[in-house]
Amino acid sequence: ECFFDECPLSCICARDSGTVTCRDNEDTELPGDIPAWATTLILRGNNISTLPGGAFSSNNGTKLKLTTLSLSHNGIMVIEADAFTGLPRLRLLDLSHNRLVYISDRAFHSLQELRSLYLNDSLLALAVAQLSNALHGDILCNLHRLELSGNRLKTIPISRLDAFNLHTLVLTNNSIENIGKENVSSLYRQKQVRVYLSLNPFRCNCELESFYFWLKNSSQCVDAARLLCAEPDAKKGIPIERLRSEDVDCLNENLEAVSYVFLGIVLALIGIVFLMVLYLNRRGIKRWLNNIRDACRDQMEVYHYRYEQDSDPRLANVAV
Repeated sequence: ECFFDECPLSCICARDSGTVTCRDNEDTELPGDIPAWATTLILRGNNISTLPGGAFSSNNGTKLKLTTLSLSHNGIMVIEADAFTGLPRLRLLDLSHNRLVYISDRAFHSLQELRSLYLNDSLLALAVAQLSNALHGDILCNLHRLELSGNRLKTIPISRLDAFNLHTLVLTNNSIENIGKENVSSLYRQKQVRVYLSLNPFRCNCELESFYFWLKNSSQCVDAARLLCAEPDAKKGIPIERLRSEDVDCLNENLEAVSYVFLGIVLALIGIVFLMVLYLNRRGIKRWLNNIRDACRDQMEVYHYRYEQDSDPRLANVAV
């Protein structure tokens, strides 16, 4: 048996299934003596912070036949350009539960046969911004399944869904408020795609209109019944599917806003007319007010005179 067919140190090998498993070893580098017969490599719970370019291309002169590569829970922070060069047969790549801060635009450059890519709970803020550039449709044209759960994504990080051959897109437990009209239109065209969107804080206003009608008219969202409104407070916790069409109708909302504006304008005009009438009749109003004042003053003087007469006792005796 060839030396390079032996199992790497601190790993467990199962030649019958073609699996090499290296778990919880706190290794900081990838093993460089992976057997040529291996088709599945599981590196889990180690301390590999960087995947350098050509990380899997130098294996003591032997070419790898890996179809499945699991690198979850390794604390990976950086994926450099051409990191997976040398794995032309790779069909499944699991990078979940890492702490990625940098993903090169050419990170997945040589993975034309890749079918499944898992990046669940792996992307920090900087890597989120870089992901859309790394997901090239011309490179990952055979990608069927993409999982991006738990990454605080606010939008779908794919500029063109039709550039891929996606069948499953998992976007659960992110920060998506609305997937936007362009993505909805793309999903209408890509009938084969099944999308998972639960545990996202959807904003149920009129901007959700196109997404709402897509949910109503399409069966592509597998967990549609679990999509809940997070805003506004009046609709919080209500399933999106139970909303009325009026709740997401931008035309009605705009007409209501316009009606309030029009009412304000009418009231303002009435106020202006009233002030103009007062201004144009200011002299007559002033004269009227002066007359009222004089009349009131004369009346008060009469009351005052009568009061003085009634209060004088001498006048009372004369009267007797």
